Amino acid sequence: MSTALASLNDLLQSPDDLYSLRTKGEGPRGKLPLSSEYLLDAPSGDIFGMTQSAGMGWDPNQLMREQVLILSTMGGIRAEDGKPIALGYHTGHWEIGLLMRAAAKELDRLQRLPFAAYVSDPCDGRSQGTTAMMDSLPYRNDAALVLKRLIRSLPLRRGVVGIATCDKGLPAMMMALAGSTTLPGVIVTGGVTLPPTDGEDTGKVQSVGARYAHGEIDLDYAAEQGCRACGSAGGGCQFFGTAATSQAVAEALGMTMPHAALAPSGEIVWKDLAVQSARALTTLIDRRLTMGDILSDDAVHNAMVVHAAMGGSTNLLLHIPAIAFEAGRRRPSVDDWNRVNRQVPRIVDVLPNGPVGHPTVRVFLAGGVPEVMLHLRALGLLKLDAITATGERLGEVLSWWEKSERRLRMREILQREDGVDPDDVIMPLERARKKGLTSTVTFPIGNIAPEGAVIKSTSIDASVVDPDGVYRKLGPARVFTTETEAIAAIKGRGAKGTTVKPIQAGDIIVLMCRGPLGSGMEETYQLTSALRYLPFGKQVALITDARFSGVSTGACIGHAGPEALAGGPIGKLRDGDLIEIVVDRINLVGTINFVGTAEQRLTAEEGAAVLAQRVPTVVLQADAQLPRDTRLWAMLQRCGGGTWGGCVYDVDAIIETLEAGFQARTVVGD
Repeated sequence: MSTALASLNDLLQSPDDLYSLRTKGEGPRGKLPLSSEYLLDAPSGDIFGMTQSAGMGWDPNQLMREQVLILSTMGGIRAEDGKPIALGYHTGHWEIGLLMRAAAKELDRLQRLPFAAYVSDPCDGRSQGTTAMMDSLPYRNDAALVLKRLIRSLPLRRGVVGIATCDKGLPAMMMALAGSTTLPGVIVTGGVTLPPTDGEDTGKVQSVGARYAHGEIDLDYAAEQGCRACGSAGGGCQFFGTAATSQAVAEALGMTMPHAALAPSGEIVWKDLAVQSARALTTLIDRRLTMGDILSDDAVHNAMVVHAAMGGSTNLLLHIPAIAFEAGRRRPSVDDWNRVNRQVPRIVDVLPNGPVGHPTVRVFLAGGVPEVMLHLRALGLLKLDAITATGERLGEVLSWWEKSERRLRMREILQREDGVDPDDVIMPLERARKKGLTSTVTFPIGNIAPEGAVIKSTSIDASVVDPDGVYRKLGPARVFTTETEAIAAIKGRGAKGTTVKPIQAGDIIVLMCRGPLGSGMEETYQLTSALRYLPFGKQVALITDARFSGVSTGACIGHAGPEALAGGPIGKLRDGDLIEIVVDRINLVGTINFVGTAEQRLTAEEGAAVLAQRVPTVVLQADAQLPRDTRLWAMLQRCGGGTWGGCVYDVDAIIETLEAGFQARTVVGD
């Protein structure tokens, strides 16, 4: 026997009972609940849909119930005992099948006909520092498209329950439901992972490589901490990054049940939220309240206010405008974000912002989003007439929460189990001020980023901020065009056989060509996490046209616009250029300017003139590994307003741009 045949025999060997198969089946017993009128008037698809439902085993007598669709981002194959048969991409989608099951059972109990479908989501943590990050933000748009198609592909659905947890899956789910303006809808957030009893959180543990490179930890410590960082099998990370912020924003928009965001995954309180949400959806259906009623301009305002009060991820500057756009509401501008952040104090102490940095489950136990909103209501910062997924107005929901047993008992659990005063997690305004909490984000502008940039200014290490609340830095640029080069310099070690000049205290890292056109606007958390947990890191700043993970901290300025590949001045910076950064954390204003070299100082205006005349000294090009479909995403979102517009697909703007191109091509052809 030839080697090939032997190999095929081994590969294709089969069990003995392989040939015990059927060629026909009896089919379900019973009858479809058809009437003469229905048979004559209904589309054939509606009738065949019942045939399919009966074929899957549902009682045919119940097939005229109202149909409700449950959508999720479930991933992996989980055995009944919770053990993995096949892994998911991340803990955030690992357990949400349990939420789907709980919602479906409640819908069945309420005499509805539940359907379920899935669009799984990637893990931004798993993608950090890899080419997978080039698909992260584009995935959000594509997943939203597929989710909307799934909603429309169930023609008789009367409402939608959307279940999602993490960085891109949850924003995509919110966009999909927001775009279904004529349907009732409810979001169920997938909650959070518990912190380990003894170990590093999932934010800090992502810096083990950099700390090991600098001798801060040994190999055994890195291996042990990397293994134990997840205290439970499901939920988003334990810090208030993009996943957790998205959960809080979903609740602030009114899309969830009260006190839903940040529930500990796998716990009874977590699963009960799916049951509540199923009940709420049937109420919305009966009352004819839709996503269009819930997602008002007032709801968008409330989401921005809660984002500021909780110290949310800067990635929501991309997601909230996208959700508003899908809902047909006005997209918030940079001016709107500036106004809100100047009005709204940060009052939550949560990882990564500090000062203590409590895990997200403590924020949930301290009262979560409704507790934050009680403080904001007292300050007159909320739109209380906004409708929520309960069917009631926000003001009424907050009045219920204030007097609820749930509020009292959750706060008691936090005090008893962790020894933490809930008011040290979600603080009254005066306590927050005494502890030095500052407002969340600042939008610096200058000759490096004339269209603006963003920094989570509240997370700059207080020890490098001057007594007047202003962060000031003047230092030499270290220019990189890939994240791989930048992290190598931070670690102080190049690729095998090469040397690299290490990053040192005082440097300002400039990472260019990593915006939408260059890399799909990748996250750069491996850089920011390394800087946070290395001793010299707080003395280093970072400016990039990329974006940051929601858990990023420090003097890290992202979204610099225009990006290098769109002709932005950031692309003309050179190694050794002197850069001046000023960020006023009190008044929320800032500048980032090229101000000459060590040999010749320039004013900001003079620096702008020099940059305008300069030719780039490094090759400005998209990453060689940038996928073609990410390149397509980059151009389409550019038509829709780009980064500051939420990176959306504005179909009218895209068509207008294409038509102009067709006409120009025709003129040239003539």
